[in-house]
Amino acid sequence: MKDAQQILKDIHNKKYAPIYFLVGEHETFFVDEISKFIENNVLNEDEKGFNQQVLYGKDVNMDEVIASAKRFPMMAEHQVIIVREAQTLLRNLDALEAYAKQPQRSTILVFCCKYKKPDARKTAIKEIKKNGVYFVTPRVYENHALEWIPVFLARKQYSIDTKACKMLVDFIGADLSKLSKELEKLMQILPLGSRITPDTVEENIGISKDYNNFELINAIVDRDELKAQQIADYFTQNAKNNPLIFSIYQLFNFFNKLMIFHSLSDRSNPNVSRELGVGNYFVKDYVKASKFYTMKKVSQILANLRDLDAKSKGVYTGKFSNEGLLKEFLVKTMR
Repeated sequence: MKDAQQILKDIHNKKYAPIYFLVGEHETFFVDEISKFIENNVLNEDEKGFNQQVLYGKDVNMDEVIASAKRFPMMAEHQVIIVREAQTLLRNLDALEAYAKQPQRSTILVFCCKYKKPDARKTAIKEIKKNGVYFVTPRVYENHALEWIPVFLARKQYSIDTKACKMLVDFIGADLSKLSKELEKLMQILPLGSRITPDTVEENIGISKDYNNFELINAIVDRDELKAQQIADYFTQNAKNNPLIFSIYQLFNFFNKLMIFHSLSDRSNPNVSRELGVGNYFVKDYVKASKFYTMKKVSQILANLRDLDAKSKGVYTGKFSNEGLLKEFLVKTMR
């Protein structure tokens, strides 16, 4: 993610590369962010008419892209060519080799390659790395998303509570494209400089601030069985927005990390944060949970979660009614 921010910073400072090859095999947010920033900021409106093209890989071949890139700009320092859906051109990547060795310096050629990664052994890719920018979006996990949200909002002069941040990631997942869309919606509603709170998320996105998987795990950590069962009841009554499979995933993720915590000899905050892939703020939850949920008990809980997953899919029961399954699991876990 720092690499993406550095690329954007360089573009903002007019330090342009002749080729940008942007790859989003698993996460496409940064591919879109960088390409749109180039599209919106390199040329002014008067220059764009003659010097900016957006091509689509399914409509052109690599030779046509290169021919366009070799042209000179008209009444401007640069021309910008953005190739979307560039993954369809990967089969003819070798044709880019000669151009990548000696790219047209007045051209900014941007390839947006999504859901597919080129063969990095290709000479064309090696030349792009030498003479341009080759960026591959790293796989984004929950902890990365939790770190990214406050940074994304700060750039737009907004802030967010830790709980609200966790609610969004628990509900939406670590998909930055989806998260950014929800955050953009909130920013359209809230005045500039506002802080996004759990109430804001509940009112505008429809996630309950009191009845969600974040609060369920907190109840389990606090050994508050009444609250945990109340949340389970709420999930049953609102199954469409709270699918059991998602709760199982969140619970498995927590207890799997708790098992890793038990195995650590160095339980300092920085090491736990690094080994578990969680923010420093959440380390205290694992410290607290470890005092009651021993390694042996966690092992049994993980086995119970696998059993719960099987039951939710009708493996043992022969039916798909999930009513009561989560409550049964909570009884086994918390007593």
